[in-house]
Amino acid sequence: MSQQSFLDVKDLRIHFPTDDGLVKSVDGLTFGLERGKTLGIVGESGSGKSVTSLGILGLHKGGRARISGEIWLDGEELVSASPEHVRGLRGKKMAMIFQDPLSAMHPYYTVGDQIIEAYRIHHDVSKSVAKKHAIDMLGRVGIPEPTRRVDSYPHEFSGGMRQRAMIAMALSCDPELLIADEPTTALDVTVQAQILDLMRDLQREFNSALIIITHDLGVVAELSDDILVMYAGKCIEYGTTEDIFYRPEHPYTWGLLGSMPRLDREPTERLLPIKGSPPSLINVPPGCAFHPRCPYAELTGGKAGTEVPPLAETEGGHLVRCHLDKAERRRLWENEIKPVLETQ
Repeated sequence: MSQQSFLDVKDLRIHFPTDDGLVKSVDGLTFGLERGKTLGIVGESGSGKSVTSLGILGLHKGGRARISGEIWLDGEELVSASPEHVRGLRGKKMAMIFQDPLSAMHPYYTVGDQIIEAYRIHHDVSKSVAKKHAIDMLGRVGIPEPTRRVDSYPHEFSGGMRQRAMIAMALSCDPELLIADEPTTALDVTVQAQILDLMRDLQREFNSALIIITHDLGVVAELSDDILVMYAGKCIEYGTTEDIFYRPEHPYTWGLLGSMPRLDREPTERLLPIKGSPPSLINVPPGCAFHPRCPYAELTGGKAGTEVPPLAETEGGHLVRCHLDKAERRRLWENEIKPVLETQ
């Protein structure tokens, strides 16, 4: 992880006080991202992925969230910045493609009006100039007849077109950081491929830093340069896409790979689900949060249940949070996990 990246997140903690206790949604997260690069953040529902993205955009400020740590964007620190300053950066410096465009877009305003508003907030132009820009953006993301569809309402678009319109709105001010939260959820496979191709092409055009947040490992394999695996609000493995897919070292990552269907060969075995359920973020298990579900916890000499493992470098920027010895992890991967995955 770079120490002087375009985006630097350092020891980020986002906690929410509730009547039942403190929800530790993000608990000491650190990562960096360069311009023109893509980071995939993966993990099960409830691992803290979306809370992280909203924290970067400052969308928890003013609420009940307790936020600490540092978020550096192009040399500016955002956690300590005023809500007004961060609001001024949203849209122009950083933008987000939300998970559900139908709920993220206002139902009472046309798609064009919403793109026009986002553009005029950051540019001193007339409404007619902004509308021309909105039509141009809708055309660039592949919406047919953009001159006509600019006056359509969100409910008049299909799911794939709404997602494209959301991308057009997010890119309308050429943001330098783009966060996509589950950008292909609920879309059919053909439309998913089109959206991923579109995001890749637009990233090359704008040279923006891109964060893809998803539980779909196929999506991150397609787009990401690096992958951050989250569990219970923490990073438990970080590395290049090649590291995570071909040399993973954390048992949770092995579980994610084992539960992913393979389309490149005829399946011979059932998928291998991760046993158990994600932990409560109010009562996170002591020690390694994954240890109640980990089939190798007994190999740690009791450490898994009592000590939180550090995020340690295994080699070349590949980081792993695990009590298992490095040699033992690699032995398990090569001799037990990898052969099983290769038969799926």
